[in-house]
Amino acid sequence: MSILQIAIPVPLDRLFDYRYDGDPPAVGCRVRVPFGKREVIGVVAAIGKEHDGDLKSIAEVLDREPLFDPILWQTLERAARYYHAPLGELIATALPSGLKRSEAIDVQRETLIALIDRTAPGPMRGAHAKALWQRLLAGPAFGAELATIHGPWRAIVRRWSDKRLVSVTEVSPYSPPPILAPAPPLSIAQNSALTTLRASLGFDVCLLDGVTGSGKTEVYLQRLADIVCAGQQGLLLVPEIGLTPQLLARVRERLPARVAALHSSLGDGERAAAYAAAARGEVDVVVGTRSAVWTPLPRLGLIVVDEEHDASFKQQDGIRYHARDVALLRAQAASAPVLLGSATPSFESLHNVASGKFRRLELPVRIGSAKPPTWTTIDLRQRSLRDGLVPESLVHIRRHLDAGGQVLVFKNRRGYAPAMMCHDCGWHGYCEACEHALTWHRGEGVLRCHTCGYQIRAPRSCPQCHGLALMPQGSGTERLEVALAEHFPQTPLLRLDRDTTARKNAFEDAIATVLRGQPMLIVGTQMLAKGHHLPDVSLVVIAGVDEHLMSPDFRAAEHLAQLLVQVAGRAGRASRAGEVLLQSHLPEHPMLTMLIAQGYGAYAQAALAERAQAELPPLQHAAVLRAEHRDAQVAESFLGELVHPPMAGVEIVGPLPAPNRKRQDRYRYQLIVLSTQRALLHSALRDRVARMRASKIKLRYSIDVDPLDFS
Repeated sequence: MSILQIAIPVPLDRLFDYRYDGDPPAVGCRVRVPFGKREVIGVVAAIGKEHDGDLKSIAEVLDREPLFDPILWQTLERAARYYHAPLGELIATALPSGLKRSEAIDVQRETLIALIDRTAPGPMRGAHAKALWQRLLAGPAFGAELATIHGPWRAIVRRWSDKRLVSVTEVSPYSPPPILAPAPPLSIAQNSALTTLRASLGFDVCLLDGVTGSGKTEVYLQRLADIVCAGQQGLLLVPEIGLTPQLLARVRERLPARVAALHSSLGDGERAAAYAAAARGEVDVVVGTRSAVWTPLPRLGLIVVDEEHDASFKQQDGIRYHARDVALLRAQAASAPVLLGSATPSFESLHNVASGKFRRLELPVRIGSAKPPTWTTIDLRQRSLRDGLVPESLVHIRRHLDAGGQVLVFKNRRGYAPAMMCHDCGWHGYCEACEHALTWHRGEGVLRCHTCGYQIRAPRSCPQCHGLALMPQGSGTERLEVALAEHFPQTPLLRLDRDTTARKNAFEDAIATVLRGQPMLIVGTQMLAKGHHLPDVSLVVIAGVDEHLMSPDFRAAEHLAQLLVQVAGRAGRASRAGEVLLQSHLPEHPMLTMLIAQGYGAYAQAALAERAQAELPPLQHAAVLRAEHRDAQVAESFLGELVHPPMAGVEIVGPLPAPNRKRQDRYRYQLIVLSTQRALLHSALRDRVARMRASKIKLRYSIDVDPLDFS
C-alpha cells in the first residue's frame, strides 16, 4: 500500500492524502478520488508518509504516464508559490476542460491522399473531379484541403481508390504538409538578429524590438525550424485567437514539423487531444494563446511570445497569471531560450533590458519597399462631428478608396453608442448592479451592460418623461458602420468586433475577405490591431481615443500608446503608401505629440523616467488584494484587517474603493502592496493571503501579483 498526496482543484492551499493498493502512479498522473460526497479529478503531487489515519482509497488512475513532464511540474509549483495560489487550482487552470474529466482521450487522425501514378489519365468529366485531380497532380493533399475545393470529395476519392489511382492514408492531424513553402530572403537586420539568436546557449531572453511590418514572424519561424531540426519542441504564444489561424497556416506551410494549435475556440476533445499529443512528444511546435503556456513539452527548446506587450497574456480572473512571465519561469527551468517580440515592448521588458536581464535586438525598418505610415492629427475642437467622423476624414477615405486601397476605421468601443440619453429630462440607461451606463446596440434593439451582461429592450420613448427625444451619446463601431454605409453605399463594408465575430470562424472568414484585396471599408476594435498583415490597407482612421487619455490608471497612457502604434501599423505594409488620421479633442497632449513626432521608443523612455520618479511599476513590484461584497463596509473592513502589522520596505495603500467600485451588485475594494524588493513583497503577501483564507467572513477575494491595472 502507498500513501499518495493529491492536488485537488479546491481553494485550499494543501495536498490531500489517499491510499493506493498497488504500484503507485508517477507524480503528474491524473487520478479519480472521492472528495466529500462527490468524486473529483486530482493529480498526484507527491508520495506521502505512512500514518495511522483512516484514509480513503484512490478510485482510479487515469494515466499510465504523467501528463506533466518534470520541468512543467517544477514550473507549476513555482508559479503556485509566486501567484499565491493553491497548487490544485493552478493545475485545474493548466489542464484543458477535456482532461478534467475521466473520459478516454481520442487519438485524432487526418486523411492524406496521394496519386499512385501521376502519368495516369485524369477524369474526363466533372469540373469538381478535374479540380481535385489537378490539385493532386501538384502533390499529396490532406482531406481538409480537398474539402475547400469540393465539399463531398470523399465519394470521388473513394472511386479513385477502388481503381487504385490514389492512396488514402490516415496520418496525424499535426503532420506537416507534403509540400513546404520556401523561406523568403532575409533583410540585413533579420539576418543579424538570427545570427545573434543562434549563438545563444541555455536560458537567454531576447527582446526582438521591430517596427510593424519589419518581419519579426520570419525570425520566429527560422528559429523554430532550427530547434525542430535539432529534435526539440517549440512553443509560440500569440495574444488573440484571431491571430492563431493566420499564423498557424504560415507555421504549417513553412516548418518540417508536427504543428498543433491550442486555444479556447477549439472543442474540448480537440484541445485535450493536442495537449496529450504534445505530452507524448508527438507534436514539435505548439501555437496557442495564453493557456497554451501550460502545454507539456518534454523536449522544450524554445519559447516565442509574439506581441509580448499585449494585455491578453494576463489572466484577469481566477488565478491571475501572466503567460509571458510563466514562459520565463518555464524556460529558465528547461535551460531554454525565450524570444519576446513586439513593435511596442512592455515597460517591464524595456526595464529588464536596461537592467541587463534581457538582450535587445532591433528590426528598425519595414521589409522590402514598405515605408512607415505618415500621421495627420485632426483637431476636433470647434469642429462639426457627425456619427464620430469629421468631413475631412470622409474626404481622405474617399481618396484612398478611389485609389483602390482599403480603409480601416478604428474605434475601441463596440455598440452603437456608449449611452442613450433623453434630451428633454436627462434620463439615461443605467445598470444599477455595476453603476455603469448601458451601451446602446441599435441593431439588436437593446441597452446592454458590458460588465455584467444585463440588458433591457431599447425604449422608443423616455421611460421617465415619455418624450421622444432619445439620443445616442458618443459613438461605437456599430454607429460608424451605419454612417459609413450611408456615405459610401457602393463600397463593401465589414465590421469586426466581439459582436460580429461571436460565430465560430467568423473572424477568420472576415480576414479572408479583406485579404482578397478589393477596395473596402473595415470598421473594428483592438482585435484588428494585433499583428494582422493586411497588405491593401492604405489608410487608418482613429476615430477618437480621448477617453483613454482621461483614465486614472497610471498604465493607461502606456497601453494607449501601444494600441495607437499597433493599429497604425496596419497601414502601408506592402506597396501602397500608408496614412494615419488621428481625430482628437486633445491634439497637444504630451503623449500624442511625442509618440507621433519621435516614436514609441522615445515616449517609452520618457515615461519610464516618470515612473522612476513616482516609484511606480516596473520600478517597484506590486500586488493588489481585492474584496467584493454586497455590503461595501464588509469588503472595506475585511481588507482593513490586513493593513497591519507594518513591514519595513513594504508600502500598503488602502483599503480604497476600486475605480470601478461596483460590479454585479457587489462593492469592490482593494489593498495595494508595493515594494522595491520582490522578496519583501511576497513575504508581506504570504502573511496576508493566509489571513484572508483563514477568515470566517464570506465574500469574494482575489490576489493579483504584478497587476496590469488597478481597476
